[in-house]
Amino acid sequence: MKKLLAAFIGSLALASAPVALSAEATKELKMAYDADPVTLDIHEQLSGGILQLSHMSFDPLVRWTKDLDFEPRLAESWERVDENTMRFKLREGVKFHSGNELTTKDVKFTYDRLKESQDFKAIFKPFSGINIIDDYTFELVTSEPFPLLLNTATYIFPLDSEFYSGETEDGKMKGAILKHGNSFASGNLSGTGPYKVTSRQQGVRMEFERFANYWDEESPGNVKKIVLTPIKENNTRVSALLSGGVDFIAPVPPTDLDRIKRDKNSELVTMSGTRIILFHMNQDRVEAFKNPKVRQAVAYAINQEGIAAKIMKGFATPAAQLSPAGYQGYNESLKPRYDVKKAQQLMKEAGYEDGFTITMMAPNNRYVNDDKIAQAAAAMLARINIKVDLKTLPKAQYWPEFDNRSGDMMLIGWHADTEDSANFYEFLTFCTEAGSGAGQYNAGNYCNPEIDALVAKANVETDIAKRTAMLQEVEQRLYDDAAFIPLHWQDLAWASKKNVKIEPILNVMNFPYLGDLVVE
Repeated sequence: MKKLLAAFIGSLALASAPVALSAEATKELKMAYDADPVTLDIHEQLSGGILQLSHMSFDPLVRWTKDLDFEPRLAESWERVDENTMRFKLREGVKFHSGNELTTKDVKFTYDRLKESQDFKAIFKPFSGINIIDDYTFELVTSEPFPLLLNTATYIFPLDSEFYSGETEDGKMKGAILKHGNSFASGNLSGTGPYKVTSRQQGVRMEFERFANYWDEESPGNVKKIVLTPIKENNTRVSALLSGGVDFIAPVPPTDLDRIKRDKNSELVTMSGTRIILFHMNQDRVEAFKNPKVRQAVAYAINQEGIAAKIMKGFATPAAQLSPAGYQGYNESLKPRYDVKKAQQLMKEAGYEDGFTITMMAPNNRYVNDDKIAQAAAAMLARINIKVDLKTLPKAQYWPEFDNRSGDMMLIGWHADTEDSANFYEFLTFCTEAGSGAGQYNAGNYCNPEIDALVAKANVETDIAKRTAMLQEVEQRLYDDAAFIPLHWQDLAWASKKNVKIEPILNVMNFPYLGDLVVE
């Protein structure tokens, strides 16, 4: 992380160019994910599926490397002008799928749209403006010193401003962002990325074809066509790989890791993940949850290590905080605190020895074993006389319920969008503020202005040691306050046929760089 943050304040950042020569794209890849992108509008939803689509059909200004450094993509260089300003130089000659050429007007169009996006506006809140210098030079400006400017730039995938401007035949604005709606952008796409979308049947099949005028001539990728088939059922998805029906699958469920390892024609790749799985306790719905001792009792009643070992089959890392190891906020002194007797004593001290009844909601097809995790947690809470009415839903039905805070306890998983601890707090524990997007996914309605202020202070601190100390203190205070119930960090696994070389394109962010994939 020191190497990572040094890049934030360095004067000129340029990564070395790839050494591989451009390959002739002749191969076809059949892949199966647990779901397909719900829209073609990459600003409609902030999710893993949309980020995967973004890296396939668009390109970011800069991109994460495997070791969490940055490499140039559409921005060929950048330099710090002053503590609030970073200047970028675009590559020249980059074409969109439409044939239009990438210039700074497309970056400006994209920046303005991101600031309006319901899911992205909180990420871009620190930015106060964009200065256009010429067709290929622009500056991103923040209102205060911002140590995560390049982190955020990984989310700027320039859109084709000409393609997305104007009106449709029925008078609708092409650039409109409609959440869960039917817009021009949700069904039409023009990016700079390695693949064009050639056909799409939501929930059934999606086809991509290599973009003949793709700018990255040094990419080793040799896949001409990709067919994505969403297969929700874990066993069916794994069987499709083992039978030869598909070439690449994700995710691989923990129960099938050994099955794939034993198959001589398959390759399994695993790595520790950074997505935290947690429960929120809604203080607006349950009076008892306003009492810190009750929240602490719930924390002591949940056996994270047991869930990781038995339900996740060891394919998870038990958690006592939001930040995984390697993030600045990770506080190594915090440990899971399973102790039923302690939990019962806290309930007694809080005046709830006889317990109470709550509702609990969780998805049943979004995270690995999400419904089984919720069932186990409900059983554990019964030991401290908290009776749980559990309801699990497919993710398409669950997210509207989550947005409405429909359950007393609700399950969510979160990967820090900026690969930084502060992102967890801004979305999951901040006092909810609809206008800014702060606390947008804080389904517990937890609110501690002092902790929020400490995070805000860390967000303008460019001294690494000072910022680390602040964020570790945030984790400690959230732990002491039992602001939420952390469960585990979900590990990652992918599998492919032996001739599909997935390891070089995989990363902890869990969006494989398929444009660089080599099939032998």
